[in-house]
Amino acid sequence: MTLIKSISGIRGTIGGKPSENLTPLDTVKFAAAYGSWLKEYRNTDKLRVVIGRDARLSGEMIQQLVMATLQGMGIDVTDLGLSTTPTVEIAVPMEGADGGIILTASHNPKQWNALKLLNEKGEFLDAAQGKLILEKADKEAFDFASVDELGKHLPDDSYLDKHVKAVLELDLVTPERIREKNFKVVVDGVNSSGGLAIPLLLEALGVEVVKLYCEPTGHFPHNPEPLKEHLQDICERVKAEKADLGIVVDPDVDRLAFITEKGEMFGEEYTLVACADYVLSKTPGNTVSNLSSTRALRDVTESHGGNYTAAAVGEVNVVAAMKKEKAVIGGEGNGGIIYPASHYGRDALVGTALFLMLLSEKGISVSELKDGYPQYFMSKKKIELTPGLDVDALLKKVEEAYRQERLTTIDGVKIDFEDSWVHLRKSNTEPIIRIYTEAQSQKAADDLANRLIDEIKTAAGIN
Repeated sequence: MTLIKSISGIRGTIGGKPSENLTPLDTVKFAAAYGSWLKEYRNTDKLRVVIGRDARLSGEMIQQLVMATLQGMGIDVTDLGLSTTPTVEIAVPMEGADGGIILTASHNPKQWNALKLLNEKGEFLDAAQGKLILEKADKEAFDFASVDELGKHLPDDSYLDKHVKAVLELDLVTPERIREKNFKVVVDGVNSSGGLAIPLLLEALGVEVVKLYCEPTGHFPHNPEPLKEHLQDICERVKAEKADLGIVVDPDVDRLAFITEKGEMFGEEYTLVACADYVLSKTPGNTVSNLSSTRALRDVTESHGGNYTAAAVGEVNVVAAMKKEKAVIGGEGNGGIIYPASHYGRDALVGTALFLMLLSEKGISVSELKDGYPQYFMSKKKIELTPGLDVDALLKKVEEAYRQERLTTIDGVKIDFEDSWVHLRKSNTEPIIRIYTEAQSQKAADDLANRLIDEIKTAAGIN
């Protein structure tokens, strides 16, 4: 069992011993540290925090602990209940709140949960802020309020509807154009809050919705990471229903993947490429994604006359680069769409609307759309860390071995070859090294990944 503390929050498995897992004690301590930091950051004693959760089995328990802790510190809590990450993000500024907490372990299996922390803009905290909260938690540097100063509990179940309304009102979204196409879409909500939010949006757009795993029970019917090997059911259902496409989200609805009308993966990496293609066609400008994302975004951006920038992995890093470069759209190759005209957070609802607008305008099938983009193939693998392994030293050996190639070391090691690349980095949320490769064929991408895995294992003495 695992407890991972990082600048982006605290994530762990439910049950077990305190400080080794995400127990009630760890949850309370970390929530209190956030509340104490927020009081100093906002320089006021009367605060309000927006709380929402995905449907995982531990969600209600963790939410009750977090809310009670904040109330115990004299902080009012706006309780969205079952919600999505982007919904909480937009709710914070709409409510005029001082911060927000999303209770979700994103794509991790059901035994995991996490606290993701937001500032008053509904954006993730930066590294320095996250470090301060970790220090407060370690030192238990927080005080609780007296009985006359306890915070209030303010339930509000209206924000999924408000989120949908905000998407429909975006300048580049014309609901009538989408309604005219009479799309039929299969939705896999992995039995979490996406099973509520995505159909709600699609129905507002006049789309015929076929629901698959859309009951928010928290019993994930397959691995919740929206990758090809986990999505056979929706691929078959799209073909059986003769649907125009399939839509897949992760449990907290900040990642988005599409299935073509042929029951094939559109490619999680190409979610951002397609949405950027549409946005850039209307509002030319720059784009940003992380170092592990496809080169196709660079190609599409340059075809529209814009400049592409690669940021370190992590939403907060991508957002910082987007603001610096004044990007009109950006995100991550894992299907995360960040559209500043809406808000600076990955949002599958926004991505869905932009993608349907693109399809509506082009009047072609999803598979034809994919065929029109530069074709790259990606491999995503990982190596389990062994106790005592000096990963930084290991990555330094890789860097030295490939010093003649074009290297980027702002986040692990990325090696750019002429027709391919490989990115090696430590995960911030799991005890693994992630290995991403991209090439002009799947075999070449897989071969490159396997070659680096063998080289790393040899250097580390791993069998």
